[in-house]
Amino acid sequence: MSGNGGWAVAAVAAVTGGYALVSRRLTARSVSAPMVFTAAGVLIGPVGLGLLDLQHDTGPVLTLVEAALALVLFSDAATVRSEEFRSGWFFPARLLAVGLPLTIAGGALLAWPLLPGLSGWEVLLVAVILAPTDASVSKSAVFAPRIPAVVRHGLNAECGLNECLVLPLFAVLLAGLPGTAAAHQGVLGTLQRVLLLSPALGLAVGGVGGWLLRRSRAADRITHDWRRILPLALATGAGALAAVTEGSPFVAAWVAGFVFSVALRPTARSGTERDGADDTLDAVEHLATLLAALSFLVFGAVLLGPALTRLSWHAVGYAVLSLTVVRLLPTALAFVGSGLRAPTVLYTAWFGSRGLPSLVLGLLVATEAAPGALPTGTVVALTIGLSILLHGLSSVVLADRYGRWYEGAAAREPSLRESVTDRLLDERRPAEWKSE
Repeated sequence: MSGNGGWAVAAVAAVTGGYALVSRRLTARSVSAPMVFTAAGVLIGPVGLGLLDLQHDTGPVLTLVEAALALVLFSDAATVRSEEFRSGWFFPARLLAVGLPLTIAGGALLAWPLLPGLSGWEVLLVAVILAPTDASVSKSAVFAPRIPAVVRHGLNAECGLNECLVLPLFAVLLAGLPGTAAAHQGVLGTLQRVLLLSPALGLAVGGVGGWLLRRSRAADRITHDWRRILPLALATGAGALAAVTEGSPFVAAWVAGFVFSVALRPTARSGTERDGADDTLDAVEHLATLLAALSFLVFGAVLLGPALTRLSWHAVGYAVLSLTVVRLLPTALAFVGSGLRAPTVLYTAWFGSRGLPSLVLGLLVATEAAPGALPTGTVVALTIGLSILLHGLSSVVLADRYGRWYEGAAAREPSLRESVTDRLLDERRPAEWKSE
């Protein structure tokens, strides 16, 4: 880091420790971790104390955020539970198959008149960067026990899957943008590395790692502590192999996590579908949570803080519309004919929070020498920053209000689509899951 590196590390440690000590109280009052860490980042960044900036600290910053996203992707993929979607599969499927493409198209169409300084390629890049959603920005809303299980699982699945669907498109767009480091690969070369090589590496690392761990556990050759450390090595190894072969470390990490979980989990023939996978992944999940929080701090320092000094009505207008119209209309269209009530659709549409995936992709663009890198980074930073604030502040209040509506509606109408799906999910969930 720069000459202020020691002070920056001390400041980061103080923020992390301070938030940890009062995290329960802050969360109950709609003050989320992304809000606190982003605000702290703005404070220590170039518009504040000047302890951290992108110009001098590019290497450490990129390493941190890329590691955070890779671990989050590995963890999300490894904890996908197919059993939870046997009755509620339509919810994430509609959001991903209909909502996601419409969101990208709507974001691009909106950017064309509002961001006139960007080329058509850059306009599409902005839309793709801001398409993924992030549950960590509005945890209280996504995981609140009062809301229907189909909504909880559906939003969580959307957040875990849409980022992986967006990553190949982002890589292709970045490679096709003149002036970027990936431009020398070309679109075809990028497609081959991202869609073929990276998944193959993830498949090999995750599959072999899960199979070896399962055999080692059966033979009682691995200790409990090292069983939880192994996934960290697999996630890191898959991402590193993809990086050195100029592929996508994020795609490789996601595939590795998914295949690792499949290889580790006993088959249905054994009578139990749930292994100790959750316990095995504890270390990955905890480290991913920490690195994600630090990534929001870095975001506040190197992206959001400088972006606040370049405010324009075009960028602010795009950020507001991206979080409202661009999310609401595709979500409403995705659920046409689903039988879900309007409050459920509106709740789902509002909590399409933007966070870590968009943050990392935006930072990757901001570090490029392409002509449109600066305005692209600015509008992405403003959109994410506004999402962190608005979705964080509204999560507890709206989750409580929607939960009350759902409980009343389910009591009055037993055939309510949301409650029927909830009962089916509960019936099909193994007994040990219900006690969690």
